[in-house]
Parts: sequence; structure tokens; C-alpha cells
Amino acid sequence: MTTNTISKIALISAACAMTIACSGDKAESAKTAEQPTPQQESAKQESSTPKTLVQLYDFESGEIPATIQLGNATAELVTGQGVTQGKQALRVKFNSAKNKYASISFTPKQPWDWSQYESFSIALDIANQGEVSTNFKFMVADVSGSNYTRATSVPVGESKTYYSKMHGHDLGSPDSKLGDQVELNLSSGLRSNPATWQSDDVQFTWMWGNKNLNTKGIKKFSINLEQVLRDKEITIDNIRLIANPKMNPDFLANIVDKFGQSSKQEFEEKVHSEAELLATRDKELARLNNGEKLDGRSKYSGWKDGPKLKGTGYFRTEKVGEKWALVDPEGYLFFTSGIANVRMSNTTTVTGYDFAKDAIAQRSADNVTPEDSEGLNPPPASAYPTRHVVSETRKNMFEWLPDYDHPLASSYGYRREVHSGPVKHGEVFSFYMANLERKYGETTPYSYIEDWGKVTVDRMLSWGFTSFGNWIDPILYDNNRFPYFANGWIIGDFKQVSSGNDFWGGLPDVFDPKFAERADVTLKVVADEVKGSPWCVGVFVDNEKSWGRPGSPKSELGIVVHTLKRDGADTPTKNMFTEQMQAKYGTIAKLNQAWQLSLGSWDEFQKGGFNTDPSNKARIADYEHLLYLYAKEYFRIVDGALAKYLPNHMYMGVRFASWGMPKPVVKAASEYVDVLSMNVYKEGLKPQTTKFLEELDMPTVIGEFHIGTTSSGFFHPGLIAAADQKDRARMYKEYMHSVIDNNYAVGAHWFQYIDSPITGRAYDGENYNIGFVSVTDTPYNAMVDAAREMHGNLYQRRFGDLDKDKLAKQ
Repeated sequence: MTTNTISKIALISAACAMTIACSGDKAESAKTAEQPTPQQESAKQESSTPKTLVQLYDFESGEIPATIQLGNATAELVTGQGVTQGKQALRVKFNSAKNKYASISFTPKQPWDWSQYESFSIALDIANQGEVSTNFKFMVADVSGSNYTRATSVPVGESKTYYSKMHGHDLGSPDSKLGDQVELNLSSGLRSNPATWQSDDVQFTWMWGNKNLNTKGIKKFSINLEQVLRDKEITIDNIRLIANPKMNPDFLANIVDKFGQSSKQEFEEKVHSEAELLATRDKELARLNNGEKLDGRSKYSGWKDGPKLKGTGYFRTEKVGEKWALVDPEGYLFFTSGIANVRMSNTTTVTGYDFAKDAIAQRSADNVTPEDSEGLNPPPASAYPTRHVVSETRKNMFEWLPDYDHPLASSYGYRREVHSGPVKHGEVFSFYMANLERKYGETTPYSYIEDWGKVTVDRMLSWGFTSFGNWIDPILYDNNRFPYFANGWIIGDFKQVSSGNDFWGGLPDVFDPKFAERADVTLKVVADEVKGSPWCVGVFVDNEKSWGRPGSPKSELGIVVHTLKRDGADTPTKNMFTEQMQAKYGTIAKLNQAWQLSLGSWDEFQKGGFNTDPSNKARIADYEHLLYLYAKEYFRIVDGALAKYLPNHMYMGVRFASWGMPKPVVKAASEYVDVLSMNVYKEGLKPQTTKFLEELDMPTVIGEFHIGTTSSGFFHPGLIAAADQKDRARMYKEYMHSVIDNNYAVGAHWFQYIDSPITGRAYDGENYNIGFVSVTDTPYNAMVDAAREMHGNLYQRRFGDLDKDKLAKQ
């Protein structure tokens, strides 16, 4: 959505003598046991093998401890496989059919007090005798109301030790920008860091939560599975606390090679030289054969061998039998299977350098694109003399970075806005772009992007995809070979409201006239890029807005809860809330009675400052209605602007995050969007979680999902973890089959095309193995094979049971 040349490219364990053997509730006696002296503690941490501090569960009592609770799961004591200490272990089987959740929780009668340990972790030995890997979240909660969540994938096979840091391993470096507890938060600029000591044990991957729990009162830890498509199982033994070995102070140093790959680990697709990079390129190009399509596809990648419906010249929706479908411009049934985020903008990573602030041009209020979706924005040559180190930790992560007179220096950029990490702004570098230049050369500035664009379309066709997903480089809009979705962001200087949990930022005050003005500007820019092309399936506007979170009325109705506190004189949405409640109740006395308040007047209501918690049924009902009206105005404005400038193209919605879909907001969206969109990071779609679609009875697209692994040198797999690349490919196919088999789903888009940088993408530190291609632009073989196999039967699986003759007569 940018207009200048560069930005249009859209460049982003032996147990110690003090070990206490106890099982279940016996762990509660640990506090009174003899504790290690500081000298003993120090000696332990000199060893690279973690020492046991206290045994929590060993499963040797002959009974499953009463402090273990199961949710949608069964457990039994077993001998043999999976036993790592003593004679028995606990085998847990998680049911995939009855509920979307399954879990095992360890909850003592009295919270554990672990405050005497300064540097320690929870460790578990886990084996998997099931049929497939088991991906789960590991949650620890304290008595103060805080918790954290970590994750892993346990492959089929023998037992290994998995551990989760609880305290210690600070990095008190002179790098003041970095701060303390670097391993327990995002201050390194990575979502999850490398292990801080050398071991064959597996560190749980950081996901979210509070970095420092109250170790004086740990009330629970649990293993949680959500929305799994298959029954899973693991065998657990030897649950204990371990002393952290001495931290390697260089655990973050030189972790990336000159190609942007892991410098520490080998994997199938790793490139070791430029010659190898070119040889891999040539081999792939021969296989692609200029983007030869799969058989049975129409011009627009619809089902050519299926029934032909009415063609309107543009993409549209239609319900065929009991199934919703997209219809391509020629009238063929269409299912959108694509890859999102096919662009350069999220390929950059923070280098640890910055320039003088006055040497960098700042953003304008007129921008219609967030900076992390813009181009490289390279620093001007005049800024080079002011270049200086602002984070030694970041700088030292790289084995190599080019000087500014190096040919690959054109892959440097600048970010004025950084969401998380050790710097708030600074220099960035794209190893991916540098590798493209190595692969294709450069005849004019960034000419290799054109080569990349053609090869990317060739790949999509050859791999069997039917369209791109959201967020693609606008240069791909004109490819005229492969359908795509356009995207817009409504940003500007309009007023904002809050849901109380605005992860990506505040929400627009949609009753501020400036919001409508900016929506108009945004959709006009999108229209100018699309140019009426029939290859554009539809338009997504905005993404994963914090509409409210499930769990309680207060969190789900947060927009209303927080807006009611504000003064209507400065908040147009609060004015609307006041007007609506005046119209409903008439007098403030009636509202007081319903809401159990004691306000003196409507002016006092309008000014705010009263208790706005949704504390009774009347309030909740009113709040739901107010939230609906707020969301309705949002969707009405966006739909109107899109209809004005792109009347032939579908409104694909706002791509709800599955954690942020309050019912009133979804209802409002359904009245305006052509296709409901939601990002669902699970193992697949299950009937229990998509039942609401039956009530809406409208087409729905999955805007984002992914599966990743750490087997290719990454420190974080992504939001859903696989055991390795082959397991990842299996999980990809199973996710897609769950979508294809859902009557309301009309497609799904994998996120994303290119792996995140190992050192974290510039904006927010995501360092996930979630690409179909690596940082060297090398496709993951298992993923490509899975895509070709799945797509070869896509339409037959989706529509093969339809009566073609009957449909043709409609």
C-alpha cells in the first residue's frame, strides 16, 4: 500500500545428596527438609548436568497421587517404557473427541514454597509411545494470580528431559538497554532464546505470561492440549526441581551465519556456500517448469472438472448443497488455499545499531500503512557517520553483517517503531533479501525482486495452491496468473478506545468522524492498487484487533467497560453509549436501579469515573448491546468505503484472532462482510469450536495458521509445534483436511511464506520456523511434498459428493 519505489516492494541431570524422594503430597514436606548451603549450591551450578534439588513426583507409591487432576484424559501407572527412575511412571492419554481441551494438572494441597532456590527449573522426563507427536502447553501458576505458558512437541520415542526455567540466569550486562532476566522475557529481541547451558535436555519454548512468578507460593502446574485432531499420549516420570547449571554468558553470541541461518545446527535444507545456493536454485527452477499447474484447474485455479455456475467476471460466494463455496470469475467452484505474508517487510531483524535521531526522517500522520508493513526505509547516506551501537547483545548475535560499502548493504533498513525488544528504534537488516541478491543478481536496484516475484508465482502454481493469502507484495497484484487478496489498514490521528488488553494497540473510536475519513483514504489507496482486477478475490481490512478476550464478561466486554469510565466530552463512542442508555431508561434513577449505581444525573454518567464492572445481568445485557453498536459502526464504515471504491470485490472482514471474538462483534461483522475471517492457531478446526458458524450460516476463511519446529536451528517453532519437518508436513495436511471438510470454511491461508529471522523479526521479535521457504529462499522439501499431495485431491475432497448436473441447472 505504499507509493514510492522501494516501499512498494513492501520490504519485515545425577541427583545430589540432598535429594528428597517424595511422591505426590509428600512434596509438601520439601520446605522443612535440609536445604543445600550456598557453597553447595554454587558448586552444583558449576556442573553442566543439572542437579536435583527436590523430587516432586516419582510415581512409586503404587497409586496415582490425589493431587493430580485430569481433564478429558485418562492415566495409569506403567512399567517399562518411559520409566526413568524407580519402577513406575505415569502414562496419560488425552482424548480428542469429547472436548476441545484436555489436560493433566499437578495441584498440591498447600502451595509449594520454592523461594529458597535462587536459580532453578522444573524438569520432567517425558516419553511418547503414541502414534504421533504430542504438542502441548506447559503452564505454571502462583498464588498471586500470575502464570506463564511455555510449550513443546514430544516426538514418538524414548524419554527425554524437558525443563522450564523458574528463576535465575540473569544477564546483568553493561548493556543498559537490555536489562535483567534476559532469558525470561523478550528483552533479547527474540520470542524464545537459545538454551543457556549445553545439554541434550529440551527447554520448553517461551509463549506468554509473567516472566517472574511468586516462587514462595506455586499453586499449580499443568500440561494442556487444545483443539487436537487426534488422541495423544505421553509417559511422565521423575518430576523434580533442578538447579540451573552455570549460564554460558555467550549463549546469544554468533548464533547466525552469513546467510542468516543457524550457525549451530545442521539440517536438510541448510546452505553452506554461494555455489550451493546457486545449484539449489537451478535444480528447483527446472522442477517448477515455469509454474506448471496441477491438472483440472481453471484459469483462476478453480475446479475446472466440476460444475460450472454463473460467472460474473469477479469472485463471489454461493452455497452449493450444504457447503459454502467461492466461485471464480468464470463460474467454477473455488476454494482458497494460500500462503499469507508473501513480502519483504517482515524479513528484517534488529542489528543493535542506531543513528542520530535527527538523521532519520520521521513518519507522517498521513501514512496509510504501519511501518512493519512498509519497505526497508534505508537510512540515508548522510546518517552513516552517526551510526553507533545501542545493544551489544544484538550486535554480537551475528557472525557477519556487511559494511555500508558492501554490495549487499542495500538490504539494510530502518525501523522507527519497535513493539518489543532491547531497542525502540534502529537499524535492521534482511538476510532474506541479501540471499535473493546472491541468487539472482542485481542489474538495477532491487531487480532481484522481480525474479523473486515470478519464481514465487511459479511455486504457488506448481505446489497446487489456489491463491495468495493476506499481505502480499503489491508487485504480485499484476501477475495475471494467480489470484490474490488485497489488504488495507485504517490508521491515522482519530481518537481511540481500549478493551483493556490492547496487544497490538488501541482500537479506533469509530464515532470520531476522522475514522470514516481515514477509512475512505485507505480504501481508495487499495482500489488504486487493485485497479479493478478480477484476479483480486477480495479485500481484508485491519487485523487481529483487540475486540475483547474470552474468560469473563469484564474481559470480553472490555471496550464498553473502559469506555464508560471516560468523559464523553473527549470520547465520541462514550457519547453514543450515553445516548443509548438515556433512550432506553429515560431517567438516571431507572438506570441506577438496573445497574445498581447511585449516580446523581446523566451528566455524571457522561463524565464517567464510576464503577463500570459488568456486575449483574442487566449491565451485561446492555454492555453486549453497546458493544454490538460500536462494532456495527466499524463494519458499516469500512463496508461503505469498500463498496464505494471496489464495488466488485468482496469484503473479507477483519481477520479475527480466535482469542478475540466477542459474540456481539461477530454478529455485527456478519451483517456487513461477505466472508467472515478468523486466524486460528490450533491443530485444526473441530466441530465444538465452529458450532457458531451454523447459526451465522455464512462463508468463513481461516486467515492464518501455522506449524513450526526447532529441528532446523530455530529457538522457537511458532504457535503450534511439530517434532521435525516431516511431522510439520503431516500436521499441515491434517489442518487443511479439517478445513476442507467443514461446510462453512471456504479456505485457509498458511502464515507465512518465509521463516521469521532466527534473531526475531524487527517489530516484535517473532523468531519462528513457519515458512514454506527458509531464509535462503530454499523450500522445505517435506512441506512442498505435503502441499502437492494435499492439493492434488483438494476439490474432489471438498466438492466430490455434489450433484454436478443439478448444480449446473441452477
